[in-house]
Amino acid sequence: MQTKQNTYTLVWFTTNLRIQDNTVLAHALKLNHPIIGIYCFDPRHYETTTYGFKKTEKYRARFTIESVQDLKNQLESLNIPLFTFYEKPEIAISKLCKTYSISDICLQKEFTSEETQTIQNLKVKVSKHTSFHEWYDQFLFHPDDVVIQVNNIPKVFTNFRKVIEKTCAVRSLVKIEKQDAIKIKNTTTIPNLKILGFSEFTTHTHTAFPFSGGETAAQNRLNTYVFETKKIGFYKKTRNGLLGTDYSSKFSAWLANGCISARQIYWAIKEFERTEFKNESTYWLIFELIWRDFFKFIALQHGNAIFKIDGINQQSYNWKTNPTLIKKWCSGATPERFVNANMMELNKTGWMSNRGRQNVASYFAKTLELDWRVGAAYFESLLIDYDVHSNYGNWLYVAGVGNDPRNRTFNVKLQADRYDEHGKFQKQWLQNMLFE
Repeated sequence: MQTKQNTYTLVWFTTNLRIQDNTVLAHALKLNHPIIGIYCFDPRHYETTTYGFKKTEKYRARFTIESVQDLKNQLESLNIPLFTFYEKPEIAISKLCKTYSISDICLQKEFTSEETQTIQNLKVKVSKHTSFHEWYDQFLFHPDDVVIQVNNIPKVFTNFRKVIEKTCAVRSLVKIEKQDAIKIKNTTTIPNLKILGFSEFTTHTHTAFPFSGGETAAQNRLNTYVFETKKIGFYKKTRNGLLGTDYSSKFSAWLANGCISARQIYWAIKEFERTEFKNESTYWLIFELIWRDFFKFIALQHGNAIFKIDGINQQSYNWKTNPTLIKKWCSGATPERFVNANMMELNKTGWMSNRGRQNVASYFAKTLELDWRVGAAYFESLLIDYDVHSNYGNWLYVAGVGNDPRNRTFNVKLQADRYDEHGKFQKQWLQNMLFE
């Protein structure tokens, strides 16, 4: 146990699992106390929800474990120890505050209900003398730099994008300095899959996302996709693909848990445009990062409405909760082969293409008219790249209770003919079903 004269700053890592361009870490270093880090595997994230699915399934659980392991290694290079617990943050952090003299707690600022409630739970458990410092670090365009008031964020993405592109600049990357070595005992360990309630598993041979979690893997992918293979230069042409690792950037999983920042991707693209070439494809990946920001601003604007059945439109539909239809959709046993193939891919790999997601979500909400929140919860459970704002923002959009002014329904058969013309994707994921 440390003597009382040693005062520490605690950095609580959540979905910012990196050391490079980490705003929270940069600010914490300025407080001039020795820093210790903490990451909590919150047991609530591995429980079964009211919809009957685990909140986090094995795919994202393993990706998170890998990401935290890499974060621990990266922090060691800065002389910052990372304490890891399989415990609710409000319990683990309050205990750590009692063991060590924690003067300041630095964390990412959150704005969705479960995350803000956990922060609030912690604040009532620690000493009133402990200062909390919260900073936004999930955006491409920082909320403080956006000229539109949050309450006035346009409902239509194009209007939002045009204002953002004309009036806002992406901030420079923040530099992180190494701190002096500190002597502190840390016997905590990172839980394995078994502790979190899962069995070990082998990555599926056909997965389009064969990558590991962590900042190191994220930086390797960024370098490979942008600079080595220059696949960024073809992104707009290939982004609706269904097979293989390179039809899209695959950055989303690392972005979702903060192994890489949107700013890092943006400035890498700008460097590529400066040194190699600039075209519609290089712009289009930035365009997609702005979409990601848009859903974050929508969550900031509308709060809990993004989780409610009538969405941000207060639009009522006669949603069904037919357990048989839901089960068939989840298991890939609908009358639509294209839907089934995408759901089989999700179930066996924790990944699905953007094109697939739009189709299966539209089929669930518009064709079957099932409660869209059930579909969103299933995605939340299985997707490696689950991000609360993008997941619920997209489901709202597709279900007709969000930001789509046209309220479209996807024609799944036509989509399959267009994007899987020779049925290669469907054959890959459905060929074994006859024998199962």
